[in-house]
Amino acid sequence: MKFSKLIAAAAWLAAAAVSLPGYAQSMKETLGAGDAVKITVLRYPDMSTEGRLSEDGRITVPLVGDVQLTGKTPDEAGKLIAERFKEGKFLVNPQVTVSVLQTRSRQVSVLGLVAKPGRYPLESASAKVSDVIALAGGLQPTASDTVTVQTNRNGKVEKFDVDLPTLMQGGDQAKNIELQNGDTIFVNRAPVFYIYGEVQRAGAYRVEPGMTVMQAISLAGGLTTRGTDRRPQLRRKAGSEWKEGTVNLQEQVKPEDVIQIKESWF
Repeated sequence: MKFSKLIAAAAWLAAAAVSLPGYAQSMKETLGAGDAVKITVLRYPDMSTEGRLSEDGRITVPLVGDVQLTGKTPDEAGKLIAERFKEGKFLVNPQVTVSVLQTRSRQVSVLGLVAKPGRYPLESASAKVSDVIALAGGLQPTASDTVTVQTNRNGKVEKFDVDLPTLMQGGDQAKNIELQNGDTIFVNRAPVFYIYGEVQRAGAYRVEPGMTVMQAISLAGGLTTRGTDRRPQLRRKAGSEWKEGTVNLQEQVKPEDVIQIKESWF
């Protein structure tokens, strides 16, 4: 049984955490309270400044005073400040740029089986699902490889499933969704099966892709000295009912399966 896929996924997320940029500029996202910005006035370095937007979204600009920037893109903010310089007759033809140093107004929620659930700021213009999960410390050992992302775009709420190991192995990168303010990532528990009877370590175990009954027995530590792998019993849910019967060792295990290993008669 190969379990290297899960280990590789964890390593990939750790690498993503290291490479995630701490500071970035977004020309698409709007500014909000707590965002740190750099205001540059071309040819007038004394009028340039850095600061963080106050709780009501204002920042103090030399000569101009307080300027309300909440809800404006960096480009719109630069044009507004330039207008204020012109209106106050401080500069004739000012050229002003606003760069985002750090964002605190844009956040996403990470819930479920990650190392550090909570709300995380989108400090990058292109933060993706894998980036934010890395910020949250990666997946817990019992977490599902597939995470659910809920987005809200112009009032339209949608849910997507993202398979992290597939992305790591070069899968469709378009499914590594770019996140926006208010999005939510939920990491569910991995599907499990149950095995009991004459095995070394009875209990619940994670269902791996393609796992067979034989591999499930191996995962549970193998047979006891009294156990037999002949005619194992399988209880499986089919719709609203449970069905039970004997299976061969090459039967693929499904979530919620209950496997019983019986005692040998000889």
